[in-house]
Amino acid sequence: MTKVITLGQFIIERQADFPYAKGELSRLLRDIGIASKIVNREVNKAGLVDILGETGSVNIQGERVKKLDVYANEQFISALKSGGECCMIASEENEELIFIDSEISSEAKYIVAIDPLDGSSNIDVNVSVGTIFSIYRRRSMDVPVSAEDVLQRGLRQVAAGYVIYGSSTMLVYTTGCGTNGFTLDPSIGEFCLSHPDLKMPQTGTIYSVNEGYYVHFPEGVKKYIKYCQVEDPSTQRPYTSRYVGSAVADIHRSLIKGGIFIYPSSSHVPQGKLRLLYEANPLSFVAEQAGGRASDGYRRILEIKTTAIHQRTPVFIGSAEMVKKAEEFMARYSPRNSPEGSLNDLLVE
Repeated sequence: MTKVITLGQFIIERQADFPYAKGELSRLLRDIGIASKIVNREVNKAGLVDILGETGSVNIQGERVKKLDVYANEQFISALKSGGECCMIASEENEELIFIDSEISSEAKYIVAIDPLDGSSNIDVNVSVGTIFSIYRRRSMDVPVSAEDVLQRGLRQVAAGYVIYGSSTMLVYTTGCGTNGFTLDPSIGEFCLSHPDLKMPQTGTIYSVNEGYYVHFPEGVKKYIKYCQVEDPSTQRPYTSRYVGSAVADIHRSLIKGGIFIYPSSSHVPQGKLRLLYEANPLSFVAEQAGGRASDGYRRILEIKTTAIHQRTPVFIGSAEMVKKAEEFMARYSPRNSPEGSLNDLLVE
């Protein structure tokens, strides 16, 4: 009989991988796991209760706020506040940072950046949605926590992951020692290790991009899409086009099967659409730790300097060889003239 390893057990067993942690990070990951189970329950019964549809408000991103977005945001904030290991939260749903001011969190070492419900436009049509999270250590315990503590490059993440709420619910995370996946067993209410040491295939046959915006894409992206569509048996082209509209779902598929997910800049979103801090950075960390590659088309996402909570970036995340090929097309057909400064400026912490 195969031994079942729960998320809690796995985190405790791997605690030695955190040279500076004394259980706080383990408890923080546990708190995120508990909150995700609560959100999963509501996602699964969303069609039966009054949590579908919009609240009538607009979030900081200018997007209509779905009721379940609000619920998920509240659950994660509540879990992180009560856990005592987190001193500050950056959420997609909140314009400002959330400072946790209490005795229990005064000595907390960690900051969490989170997208509580990625792909929420899919809720009403029963398509996979997800949660994306990123964890950083505060820079110093000698001074009060501030915005500077969360405005760190993705390379400084101590843990990151996502939860995908689909036909089965999975939590995938990394602490910089590989990527592992856990599937929720509803019969016992526990995330169980199902995908140990995940490895993303070095190449694949699936590309994922919203081709409805094709005319607005940079020339390099247009050329890469055409490359994907050309018949060439030696490279298994033409590739298959698959686009869910939920970054978690599209990247999860690439992680398991191989492929590339692209959300480039365009004339509509010149800086890209995905947020660097709580979407691109954690998804890039997970992908790289599984052997994949993550780029903005020109440079490694994890090396980009973070200057604002809701900063955006283009993303090319997936199988290493496919991302490299896309970067070649970007360099050849969409040479970058950086208006925000030199590359060295962008990479300086």
